[in-house]
Amino acid sequence: MIQKKYTLKRIGVTGFDKSVVNEARFVINYRNELNPAQFEAASAVEGAYLIIAGAGTGKTRTLVYRVARLVEIGYDPKSILLLTFTRKASNEMMNRASVLLDNRCSKINGGTFHSFANLILRKYANAAGLDSSFTILDQGDTEDVINLIRTQTGFVSKGKRFPNKQTLNKLYSLNVNTGRSVESITEENYPHFMEQLDRILYIQKIFVDYKRKNNLLDYDDLLIYLRKFLIEFSPAAKSLLSMIKFVMVDEYQDTNHLQAEIVQALTQLNKNIMVVGDDSQSIYSFRGADFRNIIEFPKLFENVKIVKLEENYRSTQGILNLANNINKAAVEKYTKTLFTRRKGGVLPNIIAATTENFQSKFIVDKLLELHEEGIPLSKIAVLFRSSFHSFDLEIELAKANIPFQKFGGMKFVETAHIKDILAFLRIAANPKDVVSWYRVLLLHEGIGTKTAQRIMDELSIARLTIKANPDSQPAFKDVKLYDLFNLLYNIHTSKSFPSEKLQLVLDYYYPIFKIIYEDYTKRNKDLEIFQNISENYKSLDNLLADMAIEPIIDSVVDIETPSKENEFLTLSTIHSAKGLEWHSVFVIHAVDGFFPSSRSAETIELLEEERRLMYVAVTRAKQNLFITFPMNLFDRQAGVTLSKPSRFLSELDSEIAEGFLIDESSLNEL
Repeated sequence: MIQKKYTLKRIGVTGFDKSVVNEARFVINYRNELNPAQFEAASAVEGAYLIIAGAGTGKTRTLVYRVARLVEIGYDPKSILLLTFTRKASNEMMNRASVLLDNRCSKINGGTFHSFANLILRKYANAAGLDSSFTILDQGDTEDVINLIRTQTGFVSKGKRFPNKQTLNKLYSLNVNTGRSVESITEENYPHFMEQLDRILYIQKIFVDYKRKNNLLDYDDLLIYLRKFLIEFSPAAKSLLSMIKFVMVDEYQDTNHLQAEIVQALTQLNKNIMVVGDDSQSIYSFRGADFRNIIEFPKLFENVKIVKLEENYRSTQGILNLANNINKAAVEKYTKTLFTRRKGGVLPNIIAATTENFQSKFIVDKLLELHEEGIPLSKIAVLFRSSFHSFDLEIELAKANIPFQKFGGMKFVETAHIKDILAFLRIAANPKDVVSWYRVLLLHEGIGTKTAQRIMDELSIARLTIKANPDSQPAFKDVKLYDLFNLLYNIHTSKSFPSEKLQLVLDYYYPIFKIIYEDYTKRNKDLEIFQNISENYKSLDNLLADMAIEPIIDSVVDIETPSKENEFLTLSTIHSAKGLEWHSVFVIHAVDGFFPSSRSAETIELLEEERRLMYVAVTRAKQNLFITFPMNLFDRQAGVTLSKPSRFLSELDSEIAEGFLIDESSLNEL
């Protein structure tokens, strides 16, 4: 017998050669359409990938091309799962992929975490321990159920303050989405309710039982049940996971603790995971988003490949240099340096104004100048850390007839506590203002609609009036309302400035304010800002006239580009502006203690999130960037105080940004 000889050939350590993709047969030339980093991300197939996509670097384009390429390779579109944070983002990506390649791309599994959870839980209801006919509660429904339980427990009484339905819903939702205890969340955000903790927890238990018994799921339950279904790894879960070959997650820096666990659970069988995000744009911790998720991603999966997208297609290099400088000092980050091939551009301007009102007047003048240069208002935005930072500017814009819409937070006259204050002042200016009378009367404990109507009837026939001292009015009997009428009489007859009249109202209103609003510590800053605004007026009538601005309630995400006939300036919180861009951007009130906020000094985590918020703000600008701050601010206790520019800007040199000082004389020259 002749013995055969065999030659052993060395192959990969896994025992299998990786198949080589023949790109020549592809419809799309991916190398030509993408830059090198984008191509590396889009051409990834198996394995774990973290794509760090800096602001304006084309992450959506990269994801779309990766979907198309996987389909071109031959993978079943239904084996691809793309999770996003909005339905709009998911639809946009699938539509773009379909246009790019063909209709096969529309067949991938795409959607938000919640829509995907709903789909899976309906399909695998029995395995998930559910009845497939479960009803989903929206936020309003959820709050109503909580309120029903809250009322039935008998915990609500006139003698002791108890959290309202909105506060309880926030507590329970943060508990679920962050993994933190209700106790720690209450202690941090609502310390005045700590003595009610046992009752808060009892209502939560009843709430959970109520939903289970009545086949109800709220938004958080969708994620809880999905995670439970996946982790238990039943035959049904294995069947689902075997069909999902690739998992892709957009905006991964915005995921919370619960969503990160779901992402892990989705990759138990097939380890092909790609998450895309920017650690420098993680700014939603107040919603439960966890910065640690994107930072620790490489520890959760084996052999994670990190790809950085750094070429920016939005901004000039001058704006990117400022953004890089802000990010450079971050304590914990993925190091990246944004750059662009675009030529030209001017340095960002950092503008110090002597007062907040001069800041507003400068912005108005600059807006008019930019408009004259041919830049539409629709391509300009004013961004701010907190909603109240724009209140003074809103008044100046109204005076100059510059149309604007505000997003993220409420306009000045829409906030309930400011409406309260305005009602006092409007009565003082016009004692016949029935609407304001009704609002003010109902603020007082023990006065309901019937009593308020009786008082207004007496006002209508002049048996009660604020035009005379209440001591001289025989019809006046209510000792509690004596102080109110005495206040209104003094304001109505006083010749003092509006700021002095407002101070009288604030002194009277503050004890009521603390009782009515559970988050009064946050709202208090608005009262100080209103006091600051009133300093600019010599006439109460003029102040009230300027405050009468028509409220606008649309969401910036849902607004299409306006026509030239209807164009408007965008005012927006930075949180609401994330993902958007404008030709010219103003970032206002860049004052230490405001941006970053004073509360952020409590922990390094909060301060670092403020830094990321500034990074997001400046990277919204394409061509012009103006960062402004007032040097003198009004403080209710201390009076006028000197302010410092934001610490994120304090060490910039002249090569990064150009500094200017605006005072009254320079405004007149503009």
